[in-house]
Amino acid sequence: MAEEINGYKLVKMVGNGANSQVYEVVQLTSHRHFAMKILTKEKANDRRLRDMLFHEAAVGIEMTHQNVIKIIDVSKSKETPHFIMEFFPAGSLKQRMMRKEFDFIKKNLVSILKQAATGLAYMNASGWVHRDVKPDNFLVNASVEVRIIDFALAQRVRALSFLGRLFHRKGQAQGTPSYIAPEQLIRKPLDGRADIYAFGATAYELVCNRPPFRGSSPSELLQKQMYEKPATPQMYNPDVTDEFAKLVLHMLQKKKEDRPASFHEVLMALKTIRVFKSDPPRASAS
Repeated sequence: MAEEINGYKLVKMVGNGANSQVYEVVQLTSHRHFAMKILTKEKANDRRLRDMLFHEAAVGIEMTHQNVIKIIDVSKSKETPHFIMEFFPAGSLKQRMMRKEFDFIKKNLVSILKQAATGLAYMNASGWVHRDVKPDNFLVNASVEVRIIDFALAQRVRALSFLGRLFHRKGQAQGTPSYIAPEQLIRKPLDGRADIYAFGATAYELVCNRPPFRGSSPSELLQKQMYEKPATPQMYNPDVTDEFAKLVLHMLQKKKEDRPASFHEVLMALKTIRVFKSDPPRASAS
C-alpha cells in the first residue's frame, strides 16, 4: 500500500477485513486526522465490492446526524477506491469489550445506548434499515460520543417492493448471525424493527459479555435466532435490573409485531430505566 493516497498520508492500519482495510490517515493540506476505508489491492477491481463500498459512502453522506459517522470524501479511483470519514482512535464497542474495558462500558452504558438508539431512529426515519447493527458498528470515543458506522448492507425501506423482494430472495441472507433478525434471515421485507432486534442482541452482549445465542456452527446459530427463546440476561449477569431485562427481551421477540414499534419507543424506555441494580436510582431525564 502506498504511503500517500489522494492527498492523505497513511499513518497506521486500524481495521483489517477480508475485502477492505481501514487506516488512520492525515490530510496533507490541513494536517487533520481522518479514517480511510479502502478496498484491498486484490479486490480493487471487483465490481460488487466497489458498488458496496460506494453504497456505504453514499448512505453515510446522506445521513447528517451527530450519532452517524460523517463521510468526508469519496474516491472512485480504479487502483485505490476508498472513502474518508471521521476518525475515532478508541475504536468500536466490540474492540473495547475485547480490551476488557467493562468499567467504561458499564459506567457509560445508558448514554451509549441512548445515542446509538437516537442515531438508528434517525436512520429508520430517513427510510433506511441498517441491517448490520452490532457492537462492531458503534464507535465510542473517550468523551462517550457514539457514531454508527458501516452502511454496506443498509437498505431503503421503500426499495423493498415486489421487485425488491424477488431480488433479495437470491443468495443467502445478509447480516451477522449473532444479531440478525428472524425476518431478515428468511429475506422478508424489512423495516426498523429488524434493527431493533439486532440492537436488543447488542444490548444483551454489552451487559452479559456474550450474545443471546451461541452455536457450534452458523446453521445452528441461525436456527436459534429463528426458533429459540433467549434466556434472560439476568442468567449471565444477576446485576441486570428486571426492567432492563424486560426491555432487552421485548426487543428480541421473534415476531417483529411483538417488538417495540420504533426506536422512539426504545428511547422512551431508556429515559428512566436503570440497567444495573448496583447503579444509583435514576430520575426522569432526557
